[in-house]
Amino acid sequence: MSAAKVREAEQPLEPLIFTIRGHRVILDADLARLYGVTTKRLNEATKRNRQRFPVDFAFQLTSAETANLRSQFATSSLQNHDSYEKAPMWSQFATTSRRRRGPDFSPWSFTEHGALMAANVLRSKRAVHMSIYVIRAFVRLREQIAANEAILKRLAEIDKTLLQHDASLRDIYRKLLPLLQPPPQPPKRRMGFITDD
Repeated sequence: MSAAKVREAEQPLEPLIFTIRGHRVILDADLARLYGVTTKRLNEATKRNRQRFPVDFAFQLTSAETANLRSQFATSSLQNHDSYEKAPMWSQFATTSRRRRGPDFSPWSFTEHGALMAANVLRSKRAVHMSIYVIRAFVRLREQIAANEAILKRLAEIDKTLLQHDASLRDIYRKLLPLLQPPPQPPKRRMGFITDD
């Protein structure tokens, strides 16, 4: 494998994965670049083999979803260019001109299984090799989400316990408050001649 391919394989792919319609997906331009083909070739192969790409493998974004992604890229900060040979690893459709991708054309998004199927459909050695890295990125994301859910569940349990302890401590404080007050002053003996009436 060439040095450029090794550097690309070592780069984290998680920033290329988005959650759209409840699925974690990678966009066609990013997947095509990883597989070493043009976006047009990837989309042509997908269309020719449409029966291999059901909706849970690949789907075309709506214009609203495309606009939403474009706005996210427009407002996000630039990534560090030092570690990239050519361009940062973000979706190319957000930065390409309308001449290259018409305004009526929405990108395709591929789920984990769709990315693997695309590698099989393309039948190139690089696509098969890079599909391993793509699948591993999806798996790492799934593990991170599972770990985060476990942490959030534990934090919720701790929060509930703290609230219970807080209520108990408030109750104890209310009961101790009278004991913390200084004792009342005993009545002073009156001075002088006292008559009992």
